[in-house]
Amino acid sequence: MDNKSIIKLLNSTATLLALHGANPFQVKHYTNAALFLERLGKEVITLSQEELKQIEGINKGVISLVQEIQIAGTLHRWQELVEKTPPGVLDILELPGLGPKKVSLLWQQLGIQNLSELEEACKSGKVAQLAGFGEKTQAAILQSLTQRRQYQDKFHYATVLAYASTLESALGKSFPSLIQAPIGDFRRKVEIITTLEWLVAASDLIAIKEWLCELPNIKQDQTISGPFAWRGYFVDNQLPLHILFCDQKEFYKQLIIQTESVQHLNLPVGSDKTLGQIINQLTDLSSEEDAYAQAGLPYVPPELREGIVEHAWIKAGAPSLIELADLQGIFHIHTTYSDGQNSLESMATHCKNLGYSYIGITDHSQSAAYAGGLKLYTIQQQHEAIDELNRQLAPFKIFKGIESDILPDGSLDYPDEVLSKFDFIIASVHMGLNMDEIKATERLIKVISNPFTTMLGHPTGRLLLKREGYPIDHKAVIDACATYGVMIEINANPWRLDLDWHWIPYALEKGVQLSINPDAHHIDEIANMKYGVYMGRKGGLTKDDTFNTWPLKVVEDYFQNRKAANLKR
Repeated sequence: MDNKSIIKLLNSTATLLALHGANPFQVKHYTNAALFLERLGKEVITLSQEELKQIEGINKGVISLVQEIQIAGTLHRWQELVEKTPPGVLDILELPGLGPKKVSLLWQQLGIQNLSELEEACKSGKVAQLAGFGEKTQAAILQSLTQRRQYQDKFHYATVLAYASTLESALGKSFPSLIQAPIGDFRRKVEIITTLEWLVAASDLIAIKEWLCELPNIKQDQTISGPFAWRGYFVDNQLPLHILFCDQKEFYKQLIIQTESVQHLNLPVGSDKTLGQIINQLTDLSSEEDAYAQAGLPYVPPELREGIVEHAWIKAGAPSLIELADLQGIFHIHTTYSDGQNSLESMATHCKNLGYSYIGITDHSQSAAYAGGLKLYTIQQQHEAIDELNRQLAPFKIFKGIESDILPDGSLDYPDEVLSKFDFIIASVHMGLNMDEIKATERLIKVISNPFTTMLGHPTGRLLLKREGYPIDHKAVIDACATYGVMIEINANPWRLDLDWHWIPYALEKGVQLSINPDAHHIDEIANMKYGVYMGRKGGLTKDDTFNTWPLKVVEDYFQNRKAANLKR
């Protein structure tokens, strides 16, 4: 169990204690332990008692909790609380905006024990009459319940990727000569997946089907399976799995047909045919490239096959799309100075070892007290630490940045004399998410017009399958970025992926530079960069359009010139 899992367990215990009306000091015992581990930057599960004692700032309470988890793999208190809590109440706790105290009121005073009962109570107006709720809270709960239904049976691409990798490896190991590939939405790297689809060319279908049925974590649904289709699901999370079988001679033809969106297959080729019509007539293909060549088209990467971007991409000469290897640096990284789980030095060393030339540290600003936002004296301390590390790690470079909260009026979170000390500033919204489209757009345009704003972070603030982004006029925001020379982030966190890839073509059309950023709070999250690259490719992004493909010297000059211009204002 890693620190992330331990922290989740500790916070869950604290939430359940609060739900059951425990003494606030008991609740803080667990939340403080979680907070300590969040800022530790060191995995604790394998440490001995003596090693734990030597950690600076650790107390006996944290040591005791860690040791219990080391021995039992869980916490007895957590198990006890889960057993005395109705499962439906645990579901209610997952709704945004409902903390344990409010959920306790719903449970104890209205007898609500599941989501259905909560919805019924909202529709009858009972929730609004409860002390501390009201009409607005009741409406917000109903909206959350509606969104939950919309999100049901859907999965983040990153979640599905782990299952796909396991399946591909297991199939390849058991059937070495097998020809296989993912298809459908997953192969096109769509952000949200409903079904993992797979294509297999093999002569012995019976052996493969029998092997599939013996796997412990998948179960077949015979009612929707057939001679050339094995359909079922993964047991642990109900992710549907559909495996289609075809003749080896038909593999590449089926790979194209089963991967594409309908809109891509309807792509006009010549004067009287579509791509789908041509593909259906082809036989004995040696590759997908062969199929596109016979259709008179350049090879279209799977990510583009949505019927949205590829036509313009082909007309532009089919330029090479962004690759992970093109990236020379990384921006939007959090450290233990705010809510990151690894130290500044650990983050820098890790990225240097991965082959990057530079990083931009962007801990939270002072308004984000919940995330340990940087006070003025902390900024000075961090900048001194960065200067020292830059001397040690040269020619690798750490840029001094901040993720500044955008205040409700569109201002940045520090006065100009403080902002001028940073090399760059990412402006992001973390609070005041309930504005209407006009106010939210005006807020962003105001911060974009601020000369200290270098980059707009996660423009809508969305959390996929959890929270809708706040409504903005994307065109107006992108136009403002073009006017003021502000970059836009493609946030590579698989729960964000914001800027939405559908808006990348418009940003490129307006000449706005994009930056693929991991929003990393742990060294492991640097690997999220690949998800940002996938989204960039879906939007037709190239190396030349991507800020963090620039060499170190070019980035240094860009930041210096921008700072110099600001000082003259």
